[in-house]
Amino acid sequence: MTLLKLMLVFLLHNEGIRGDIPQYHLYQRPGDEVLLPILKLSLSESRCSGINWLYNKDPSGTSTDVDDGKVQKDSARAARLSLHSNCSLTIKNITAEDAGRYTCRYTWDSNWDSWVFLNILTISPSSTDTDPNEEEEVTLTCSLLGYERRCESRSPRWVDEQGAELDGEGDGFKYGGKRNCASYLTVKRQTKQRRRYFCQYVDSTGVKIEANYTTVSSDQGHDDKIIFIIGGVVGLLVLLLVIAVILVILLKCRKQAKATKDVHKPANILDETDLTYATVNEHNTTENKNDETEINLTYATVSHSNQKVQQKKKVNGEEKVDEVTYSAVNTR
Repeated sequence: MTLLKLMLVFLLHNEGIRGDIPQYHLYQRPGDEVLLPILKLSLSESRCSGINWLYNKDPSGTSTDVDDGKVQKDSARAARLSLHSNCSLTIKNITAEDAGRYTCRYTWDSNWDSWVFLNILTISPSSTDTDPNEEEEVTLTCSLLGYERRCESRSPRWVDEQGAELDGEGDGFKYGGKRNCASYLTVKRQTKQRRRYFCQYVDSTGVKIEANYTTVSSDQGHDDKIIFIIGGVVGLLVLLLVIAVILVILLKCRKQAKATKDVHKPANILDETDLTYATVNEHNTTENKNDETEINLTYATVSHSNQKVQQKKKVNGEEKVDEVTYSAVNTR
């Protein structure tokens, strides 16, 4: 009889068997968005009337996140909670405080209950050496948070980038052991090369979730300086190029403005043309010298007078000056 009672207690505490209540375990990291499914009900309506979501961080207390299909404003997660179209519960940007057991209950009848366990894996560093002249060491704490979480004997565990489990002390690390669902590893924060350390939670089925921590390379500050110098030089070259382009544009605009001004400049001083007036007096004289041939002689008197005469006419919208010569001839 005693053996039967012990077997019954074991079955009640075993995952997946709590009477006839369906259960589901989720493994997440802080900052994730998670969807808590409804395991027992198949609802055709999208209004979620009669659906309630309850939260337990531990067996000592219960709070209500959703009542009759509505998110409760007094819930600590109210701003991050919403109901999916099938009445599953969505939690955005989860934190370590969200770890625990979530119960979906229909019409406040516990016979319709289903449980979703939200487990959150976190890595929190804490400095153990504050001497600035030494390579700083940091102790990493990897924890699996949940509802009455009972961890496997080898979980959480630490592994390197090649997947080899870290135990004891090695190059750049020192394993600090495991207590409950927390595992400890001390590493050097500054190394010649950047390294990543992985914390994993595993069970009989394999790795459920992992998180990683990356050390800071001592060469990173030097690389940042080089990047800063290169960025400054590139910025200066861009600035000089912009100034050169602006100067070229201004010079071009100045030349165009000067050319336009010369085209529209009025002709205040016109070319002077000397006109020559000529008066020619012809006098025909017939001289008979005996029987000799008559010779007509023409006498001309020419007088010149220089006067400035301007005659303007428009050609294609522009005024031009023509040269004109007047001639007067008198014949007798």
